Amino acid sequence: MKKPELLAPAGDLEKLKIALIYGADAVFIGGKQFSLRARASNFDLEDIKSAVDFAHARDKKVYVTTNIIPHPEDLTGLVEYLKALEAIQVDGIIAASSTIIQAAKQHTKLTIHLSTQQSITNEYGVSFWHQRGVERVVLGRELDLNEINHIKQHTNAEIEVFIHGGMCVSYSGKCTLSNHMTERDANRGGCAHSCRWNYDLYEAGLKKNVSMPFSMSAKDLQSVKHISKLIDIGVDSLKIEGRMKSIHYIATVVKTYRQLIDEITEDIEVSIPQYLLEIKKAENRLTSHGFMQGMTTINEQLYQLRSEQPTQEFVGLVIDYDPKTQSAIIEQRNKFVTGDILERFSPIETPLSFKVTEMYDETNTLVDTAPHPKQRLRLVVPFPLSPFDMLRKIAHNNG
Repeated sequence: MKKPELLAPAGDLEKLKIALIYGADAVFIGGKQFSLRARASNFDLEDIKSAVDFAHARDKKVYVTTNIIPHPEDLTGLVEYLKALEAIQVDGIIAASSTIIQAAKQHTKLTIHLSTQQSITNEYGVSFWHQRGVERVVLGRELDLNEINHIKQHTNAEIEVFIHGGMCVSYSGKCTLSNHMTERDANRGGCAHSCRWNYDLYEAGLKKNVSMPFSMSAKDLQSVKHISKLIDIGVDSLKIEGRMKSIHYIATVVKTYRQLIDEITEDIEVSIPQYLLEIKKAENRLTSHGFMQGMTTINEQLYQLRSEQPTQEFVGLVIDYDPKTQSAIIEQRNKFVTGDILERFSPIETPLSFKVTEMYDETNTLVDTAPHPKQRLRLVVPFPLSPFDMLRKIAHNNG
């Protein structure tokens, strides 16, 4: 059984390393130019070079998003930028504009992937772009499994499908709410997520939403139950969304889908409830299957409520471990105290828990609380840890 590529987001170099270490086959990143997600910690050319070097040393890939819908003033320096990406040896660009695609074809030999912003939802659209030099098409998120299967069987292009992350209430992201309400162009990298705001609704001067504010965003996509079918269809790449998410989110989601894909393709018995439970540890919004099962209903939307909810608390990133002293150097990410029960979350090892009994700060002073973000601390941990392991709080000290 063919194993699809697992493609993960990366907003900066740290997130890129986490995504690849925790099991992604490839990452997509945004440069300082020509990329959506303008507020993400995007990569300059030097960072892109570092990213490519890190990925290629592990036989993995880096795709760079050049997916804005450009106005004339946005095109300055385009050819020079594309040539720079080619020189860095990125594995491909993701583009939505025919202008950018034509420039890449005319001036470089870059591999081109067509962005979901093009709203491709049938085999004719896929074939149109494939005949014009596009190697892979990222399908619109409005397709169900049967439609994805039909398209895959009737085209020669590689097919990429979103499996996890935010869903836009507009057709494949073609939203103008943000433009109209904040003058931030969603299709040029500035979406203000206006659909997630709270509104009051009036009819004939009377307020209709009496009990709570009105909102209209979609639940996030989560496809654990549908990965087996997508693999059977032969989808070439399964894509996670979220370049602005935390390293804990990326690690948890990537590792969950990595293990799930491996078990399915290696014909190992899969426990779907186990994977659903694990992926919930990274969720901070309600999720649904999106369009995977057909046209959505009100159950896949977030009308009249917001759904932010706390995730399992990520408290530290492991920097180093000394087996002789059983002590770990960790970089704090959320507050914890002695007496808390922490869990090791690792790219390869199974989760193990321990109680925080001793904790020292940078001056080797014994402390009982870790309140400062990015503070380096030394903990006594009774089992080995590795760099890039994470510590999650699973029980609080109630004493």
